Amino acid sequence: MIDPDLDFDLAEDDDGLRRRRPGLRRLRAGLPLRAVAPNAVTALALCSGLSGVRFAIAGEWQSAVAMILVAGVLDGLDGRVARMLHGESRFGAELDSLSDAISFGVAPALILYLWSLAALPRIGWICSLMLAVFCALRLARFNARIDTTEQPHKSAGFLTGVPAPAAAGLAMLPMFLWFSTDAMIFTSPYLVAPWVAFIALLMVSSVATFSWSSLRLRRNVRFEAIAGVVLLGAALVSAPWPTLSAVCLVYLALMPISMISYAKVRMRVRRQREAALAGPEPIPTPSA
Repeated sequence: MIDPDLDFDLAEDDDGLRRRRPGLRRLRAGLPLRAVAPNAVTALALCSGLSGVRFAIAGEWQSAVAMILVAGVLDGLDGRVARMLHGESRFGAELDSLSDAISFGVAPALILYLWSLAALPRIGWICSLMLAVFCALRLARFNARIDTTEQPHKSAGFLTGVPAPAAAGLAMLPMFLWFSTDAMIFTSPYLVAPWVAFIALLMVSSVATFSWSSLRLRRNVRFEAIAGVVLLGAALVSAPWPTLSAVCLVYLALMPISMISYAKVRMRVRRQREAALAGPEPIPTPSA
């Protein structure tokens, strides 16, 4: 029986006879328009990350870093656009992972190497490779666990390790400080190399870090939170590099707090499981 979904093409055999042979399976329904918009945003993020390498080759360091930051903003938008338009797809998930590996792994590694690490060709290149390869390993681990039901960090509202966009920003912290202060100490490869290696290790580590879903605001501080976001936006416009430096330092300072918070959540869940396994306590019977 012939599968009706198979397409048949005419082709010449070795003896010159024209016969029909089954071709590739074709989708009867085309790609919905709502799935194009988030994939286009992801493609723009990829273009932005690669453009950062182009500016780094030209020695335009601030433009190179800005392109990585734009890629980070677009990376945060594509998933929300997909959920808003109900345009989630397996293709979009794979494209997003490839875009993240290039925009937040390969591109920052090359920018940092051209900016500082080239002064230590061997050690500097090893550190750059660590940043790029460990970013790919982190994304591969995420894709491998995406259908796993047992994910302690995710179920508790935390992330495992530093996410790729945040790691790219942390890796470029010496550049932020250099833009802010013009101090040449921040361009030293002896400082940049171990820092980049440290951030690469944080990406593939099992450290619990805060995610947006783990942050909860009280009702009485919502106005203050909006005011803080406005002030942060104004600071980014007026003094972007000192502000980004401060954001990176605050993120690093929050990591021990996130580890402690996750340990408390894990301990509470463990006690609840032990109590459930133990069952209800027996009710004492009154003595005669």
